[in-house]
Formats: sequence, structure tokens, C-alpha cells
Amino acid sequence: MKHLIIDVGNTRVKVVVFEEDSVFDSYIFDKLDPVKKIKKILKKNEYSKIILSSVGEWTEKLLELLKNYENVLVLSNTTEVPFINLYTSPKTLGVDRVALVSAATTQFPNKNVLVIDAGTCVTFDFKNTKEEYLGGAISPGLEMRYKALEAFTEKLPKLNFLETDELIGDNTVTSIHSGVVNGFVCEIEGIIHRYSEKYSDLTIVLTGGDAYYLSKRLKNSIFANPNFLLEGLNAILIYNTKE
Repeated sequence: MKHLIIDVGNTRVKVVVFEEDSVFDSYIFDKLDPVKKIKKILKKNEYSKIILSSVGEWTEKLLELLKNYENVLVLSNTTEVPFINLYTSPKTLGVDRVALVSAATTQFPNKNVLVIDAGTCVTFDFKNTKEEYLGGAISPGLEMRYKALEAFTEKLPKLNFLETDELIGDNTVTSIHSGVVNGFVCEIEGIIHRYSEKYSDLTIVLTGGDAYYLSKRLKNSIFANPNFLLEGLNAILIYNTKE
């Protein structure tokens, strides 16, 4: 039977149909009014299980729609997960990070795993060989860094992301691109290096909207998986509904 995964992010909604552990179908659309589009997806197939995850608040219309379906799991800080959560403020832990650690636990059991999710924000999440989630870090993503330079200065322009290998910018525009992009990559490389020094046999997973670009720039051996969060949501769904 098919599982339906609904993930509401900061800017987009991802809806993925899983058949066991494989992606059967997927949809991505704007966050503004997802109810009509989700309703159409619900009519396409029969789903044995549904999970909803959102980094923000659910709309009443969406909750009302899903009341008509059985076996719906709304991910929260009280949901059972396949790892030991040692985060000291579990109520503030984002459901996106919970999903990423769940994927790390089910796909890389008994290993030290650092998950880097490069999206609106960059999150670093670490679980050890005992399946204990210790925490990680949160940092501004690429677009946020560009926006901050424009928002908090008088004269610097707002630029869009541009791939660059240039270290030395020879004008304001190229200097911004060099600073944002190279600084972003160096930050992530530095964090990976520090984790590698502390934990042996470290597995690194890279996901998120900027994962493809980063995978080309990072020198470390990593697993790049754009569906890692969605696979984690599917793992949580299976974990909570297994007979």
C-alpha cells in the first residue's frame, strides 16, 4: 500500500507518495494555498498511511481536509521516533530536524552520522553509534546571507546566488558573491572537520535545496540525498504504525 508524505517547509510544500521505501510520485508547489492541490493528490490513490509535517502552523483548511482520512499522523514533539532524543529542549526541536535524524537512524544504524540540511537555514544534526541524538547547530542559508547584506547596510545591493570559485572579488558585486559563497562552503567544511576530529568513522549526509551545489564544492566524502527528510518522515510513519 502507498504512504502519503506531506511536508510544509518555510517556502514550499512537498507531497511525496511512497510505496514501501521507494518514491512512487512527488509534487512540489507554493506554500500559500496548498489545500486544493493536496485534495487532488488525495483523490488519485488510496493511502494506507498519511503523515503531516510542518515547520510552521497548519492551516485550518488543511486540518479539516485530513479529518476525513484514517491513519493520519501529525508529527509533533510527542511523536514516537526511532532514536533517543537527548536534546535538552525537545519541545523547540524542529520537526524537520526530527525527520532527518530518523532517516539517519534507520539508514545508518550504529554509526556516527552528521546530517547537513542546506536550505533556508543550514542545520547540522548529529546522532552517535548508540542511536542517541545529541543536537547540532543552526546557521543562515545562502539566500538569507545575501538578504542580510542588503537589509543591514546602506549601500550594498541584494543579489541572487551565483556559483563562483573566485576568491578575490574585484568589485562590489563579485566581492559579495565571493564572501557569501566561499564563506558558506568554508563554514561547512570547517564544521565537518571538527566533527571528524571528535568522532571516528563519521558518515556525512548532505540534503536540502543547496545540496547539489555544495556536493560539488565540498572535498569531504559525503552522501548527497535530496529526499533524505522525506525518507525520514516515511520512517517515522512506519515506526508509529507498525503492527
